[in-house]
Amino acid sequence: MISDYEGCVVVTLAGKVNPTQCEAITMVAAQVMGNHVAVTVGGSNGHFELNVFKPMIVSNVLRSIRLLGDSMNAFNKNCVDGIVANEDRISKLLHESLMLVTALNPHIGYDKAATIAKTAHKENSTLKETAIKLGYLTAEEFDKWVRPEDMLGPSK
Repeated sequence: MISDYEGCVVVTLAGKVNPTQCEAITMVAAQVMGNHVAVTVGGSNGHFELNVFKPMIVSNVLRSIRLLGDSMNAFNKNCVDGIVANEDRISKLLHESLMLVTALNPHIGYDKAATIAKTAHKENSTLKETAIKLGYLTAEEFDKWVRPEDMLGPSK
């Protein structure tokens, strides 16, 4: 994610930022959970369809609804709207993921695929570099078989 930091955080000291909008959301969550506890206790005290806690129940439910609505609007306006995907970083992490080794199983077998993954992890290298170094496949074969976009979604 890339954030413009405006609204989402407050700079308090040189180099230190406080995620104020995220902190506000967690405070709202804590308050709503507290309201829920009060509603639960109030609901458990009704006897014979008479419940003197109804005003407190209604008050807390309405307060929670208002808090959630207002905080979501503020969070969206001051934080979420400024966030964009860091596509270069996502692509880098995706293509360096050791989990992609599962695409090799049908082609070279579990044992070789596991060896590639373990070696890549141990040597802090990519699956492609390791597979080629071990001589299990060529760069062309790797690029043909390991395609993350083909691994997403339902099976065909």
